[in-house]
Amino acid sequence: MVAFAILIFLFLGSVEGFSTKSQPCTYDKSKMCKPALATAIFSTVSFLLGAVTSVVSGFLGMKIATYANARTTLEARKGVGKAFITAFRSGAVMGFLLAANGLLVLYIAINLFKLYYGDDWGGLFEAITGYGLGGSSMALFGRVGGGIYTKAADVGADLVGKVERNIPEDDPRNPAVIADNVGDNVGDIAGMGSDLFGSYAESSCAALVVASISSFGINHELTPMLYPLIISSVGIIVCLITTLFATDFFEIKAVKEIEPSLKRQLIISTVLMTIGIGIVSWVALPSSFTIFNFGDQKAVKNWQLFLCVAVGLWAGLIIGFVTEYYTSNAYSPVQDVADSCRTGAATNVIFGLALGYKSCIIPIFAIAMSIFVSFSFAAMYGIAVAALGMLSTIATGLAIDAYGPISDNAGGIAEMAGMSHRIRERTDALDAAGNTTAAIGKGFAIGSAALVSLALFGAFVSRAAISTVDVLTPKVFIGLLVGAMLPYWFSAMTMKSVGSAALKMVEEVRRQFNTIPGLMEGTAKPDYATCVKISTDASIKEMIPPGALVMLTPLIVGIFFGVETLSGVLAGSLVSGVQIAISASNTGGAWDNAKKYIEAGASEHARTLGPKGSEPHKAAVIGDTIGDPLKDTSGPSLNILIKLMAVESLVDNEINDDDDYGNGQSRKELRTVLSLSFVLWKKAFCLYCSEIDVISCRQNSTFECM
Repeated sequence: MVAFAILIFLFLGSVEGFSTKSQPCTYDKSKMCKPALATAIFSTVSFLLGAVTSVVSGFLGMKIATYANARTTLEARKGVGKAFITAFRSGAVMGFLLAANGLLVLYIAINLFKLYYGDDWGGLFEAITGYGLGGSSMALFGRVGGGIYTKAADVGADLVGKVERNIPEDDPRNPAVIADNVGDNVGDIAGMGSDLFGSYAESSCAALVVASISSFGINHELTPMLYPLIISSVGIIVCLITTLFATDFFEIKAVKEIEPSLKRQLIISTVLMTIGIGIVSWVALPSSFTIFNFGDQKAVKNWQLFLCVAVGLWAGLIIGFVTEYYTSNAYSPVQDVADSCRTGAATNVIFGLALGYKSCIIPIFAIAMSIFVSFSFAAMYGIAVAALGMLSTIATGLAIDAYGPISDNAGGIAEMAGMSHRIRERTDALDAAGNTTAAIGKGFAIGSAALVSLALFGAFVSRAAISTVDVLTPKVFIGLLVGAMLPYWFSAMTMKSVGSAALKMVEEVRRQFNTIPGLMEGTAKPDYATCVKISTDASIKEMIPPGALVMLTPLIVGIFFGVETLSGVLAGSLVSGVQIAISASNTGGAWDNAKKYIEAGASEHARTLGPKGSEPHKAAVIGDTIGDPLKDTSGPSLNILIKLMAVESLVDNEINDDDDYGNGQSRKELRTVLSLSFVLWKKAFCLYCSEIDVISCRQNSTFECM
């Protein structure tokens, strides 16, 4: 993070040779604005603020989750209702912590920056965009690193423990069981939290940038200017009220009430939020105003902006419920996948892939509809606030998502502590509901990432003074092709990373079973620490190449090929990335729940496919193992790819603006800086590799270590 902060400072500061003189404003050349050096310093500070906020929120969320899981297990002795309340309240703490931290730090940063910038709101909110970049850069670590960590452990534990040794899930004899349980927190709490925080920060920054050059910013109207932050504030209050419906107003008395209670959270929060948005749109906004629209000012009414936010909010709910339909074993799509296991793993894989592709249809139409409505009413600002609408109930969404790993860990603790079968059944029921709601959370994250990326893309083309992106221009079309390819390249990297880490994990688990006497009998204790170390090392080392791909692509394309090609790359990666992310997440979720459907044996159809250990069950386990890196690593990580490239382009746009280059001297200087950065980075990377494992680095890394 520090290294990248230095690069941001160098690139932004070098545009005007680290000048401390005032320069003509971007959108009004008759006025003088703050110097380039100020933009560089404040953008770097806001970048570090976003990164630190994301880290602290994720860290505290994981602390709370690891305190809560054992308490949930103990509460399960009293009944499923008590255990549910403990798990859900713990998840809610994570949700409110992240939503409140994000809002508070952003608001404080705006007010502190205003002391220096004064009336230069365009410069102020341009510097604030670094906040979104910081949040998303941390999400890259949380999502990609966390995904590799959790799935390496999960695949290793399942393949050797359940398939080869035929021991139960979370059995303490399995050496990978601790790494597996830790991984649930890393991927689903730190990863999902940092992902949604990044989306929230970026959509806020995109809306603020466009608003600063609209009538709100030109006329210095602070309350309408901060409308994006007001939406988030109302969201926190609404989510607080909504949480009471799950924990205080309605008591859970039976297992079958858990999932409806969680889904009710989404519906209640969406309905209350719609009312809340209507009130603040009427109170905070003037009846009519203008919004910047590619060089023009578009006249907009306050009711139109309300509809922009509302359409994003309801599109999120639609995406959530469609995701649930395709991933829950209560419905026919997953039951069909489970049924295909009768004829082996191959048909299971074919049915699962088909389900994933089909599940893209309705979410894409929902996203397309929200884009059309919001852009028609309020141009790119409308899309930014639509993304904020989808994320306005972030506290409830994260509460539901964090509830899943807490319940999963509670089941693991019950199994390892040798507690009664009745308690394990209760924690399994909590976990089963958590699996479905986790899939809903991933749907929300992908949908919001698509809207956020488009909003950032709009802010980028506005800032770069591009009125149209002409796909018939060779430079743009080449960018589109390359951009559409990037999600595949990124997914290949993350999938291979999980595969190579899982390979080491499987070998280590097999070695321990074969060499530690009495391990299978339960008289000897496995070496858990070695498995945890394999996952930890793999997650940090293996995330460097995909991270480099995301971070460096906008810089290289922008500096060497210009803003037109970069706009094509951003559009291409957005269009293809969203489709792959939805299909990968839903395919993996369907395979996971098809396996659980067979294991539970709750219906007559499920009992004909079971029990555990039968041939259909083994086929389902293979499908689930293939789906693990799809649903928890490659699919969700693509959110970061499409968002981070867009926000980085927006922050670094100063270095890509052709009007600033005159004789091209600055561009040559920047290419020299970039080339030197590559040389130094490569040297450092190779030194790092030589410390770890030169041979594996030579085979697997982006740069060959000599």
